[in-house]
Amino acid sequence: MTKKLAGISAVSLLALGLAACGSDDADKGSSTSGGSSDKPVGEQVDYKITGIDPGAGIMEATNRAIDDYGLDKWTLTTGSGAAMTAALKKAYDKEEPIIVTGWSPHWMFTKYDLKYLDDPEGSYGGAEEIHTIGSMKLKDEKPEAHEILSNFKWDEEDMGTVMVDIIDGKDPEEAAQSWIDDNADKVAEWTDGVEDVDGDEFKFVYVAWDSTVASTNVMAKVLESKGYNVKMSQVEAGPMWTAVADGSADALLAGWLPVTHKTYAEKYDGKFEDVGVSMEGVKIGLTVPEYMDIDSIEDLKE
Repeated sequence: MTKKLAGISAVSLLALGLAACGSDDADKGSSTSGGSSDKPVGEQVDYKITGIDPGAGIMEATNRAIDDYGLDKWTLTTGSGAAMTAALKKAYDKEEPIIVTGWSPHWMFTKYDLKYLDDPEGSYGGAEEIHTIGSMKLKDEKPEAHEILSNFKWDEEDMGTVMVDIIDGKDPEEAAQSWIDDNADKVAEWTDGVEDVDGDEFKFVYVAWDSTVASTNVMAKVLESKGYNVKMSQVEAGPMWTAVADGSADALLAGWLPVTHKTYAEKYDGKFEDVGVSMEGVKIGLTVPEYMDIDSIEDLKE
């Protein structure tokens, strides 16, 4: 995801984490570091879950989980994906407790040793898929792009390579081109038999999730190689779906279904085309570092 650095929520969470390691530790005779505190995990993190932008489907699912599990003391902070990962890094480097809204594929599972909390109530659903969502006029007006997008399928390792390159400092376009150069056979499958166009404009909308930045930049390069003039606009999740539904954008590559974007898919039912599934077996849920002694969302009730 695009690195819009940390907002108030990330800074606040860090302050709370530092405060938790203060005078209370002397009283308890133990540290919150590594999840070893005698205090319940809720007290260790001040009953806060670090989230992302408020329009994201994972935030809706997390609010549902708070209700499903009766977590009356808990609050969900909002911010950006970059703010969430910044807070995670600060806590992880100090082995302090933290709970974040997580999803995979995401580079943080490569960088850090993390785990999902079990979800016996099914608030986050099971395995999800990433769908390519197109405007209703896409197939008729831009059939070449439609065919490429309908062929677009890759796996978590593919996406992860692009994401990690970006996080390690590569420009997203450069990271996308590098992956394309190394995976010419796969790209050839997406474009097989598709004729070139002559500068036709194509508009992608995307959210600032690392996964979506990776996929959108890769597909932008692929479409450009076939002669399209590709424009990319970063927006929030709601406006992203709206733009495709009203035809002001051609496609989005971040349709996480059936749970994460269920609300938008239902709201705009009949106003978009589900072009295809680009990745299977993706997941969302509450995520913590492995060093924390907690395994289930139910444990948050303590």
